[in-house]
Amino acid sequence: MPITAAASRLGTEAFSSTSAAKVELRPNASRDEVEAVIRAVYRQVLGNDYIMASERLKSAESLLRDGNLTVREFVRSVAKSELYKKKFFYNSFQTRFIELNYKHLLGRAPYDESEVIFHLDLYQNQGYDTEIDSYIDSIEYLNNFGDNIVPYYRGFEIQTGQKTAGFTRMFRLYRGYANSDRAQVEGTKTRLARELATNSTSSIVGPSGSNANWGYRASADVTPRKNMGNAVGESDRVYRIEVTGQRNPGFPSVRRSSYAVVVPYERLSDKIQQIVRQGGKIVSVTPA
Repeated sequence: MPITAAASRLGTEAFSSTSAAKVELRPNASRDEVEAVIRAVYRQVLGNDYIMASERLKSAESLLRDGNLTVREFVRSVAKSELYKKKFFYNSFQTRFIELNYKHLLGRAPYDESEVIFHLDLYQNQGYDTEIDSYIDSIEYLNNFGDNIVPYYRGFEIQTGQKTAGFTRMFRLYRGYANSDRAQVEGTKTRLARELATNSTSSIVGPSGSNANWGYRASADVTPRKNMGNAVGESDRVYRIEVTGQRNPGFPSVRRSSYAVVVPYERLSDKIQQIVRQGGKIVSVTPA
């Protein structure tokens, strides 16, 4: 059963019921049903990231269509592919990669630091393929998805063995149905390292800037620390711009963590253009 009645506000409406979230390859499935399974696997395992036709795993897809591959083995093929490595392994912090493996392959967030440490050791000692197999061959995977159900975000449901911390942490990994794991403004940095290390949980924050309690969470360093000249303009309207990833001037070029700046309305457009030219991402623009 769903754990919250605020699914539409929190961006989890698509997972508000198990029947809506589950995509299963049934015996004698039609061609359209098989294609729906393939799309669901790509969406889940690749974190809703865009995939070009040339990137698709055509051989594995063909085996699945012909009945020579189970959904579980197709998931394994995608997770071990060069495509998955390029999107989530090569350019990510190792702890971020493990967070995403939990999300993509088991449909939940890590429960505690020991789970992350286990997978760090496993990768270091036995390599990439063994790390991926450890999720897909686990009792947890088999009990929840078996051979023919596409993994889904079951962390949003009340269920046996689910920890409360797992529910709140899913919102640090999941930022809305239309978002992707490579488009989030926090980039390739870990989301849960601090919470796991301190055995703490964070408040649930909806994925959209329209939420009254929304705030950028790439770091704690988001207090406005400078004004663009006099922060009060002719109209007395003042705005707070939250920014991440902007390059500092000079050499070598270094990207800053998040910061905020307060500007008057008359200078808002100029400041936004300056941030974009310097490669920054604007996270929010709100009245100050």
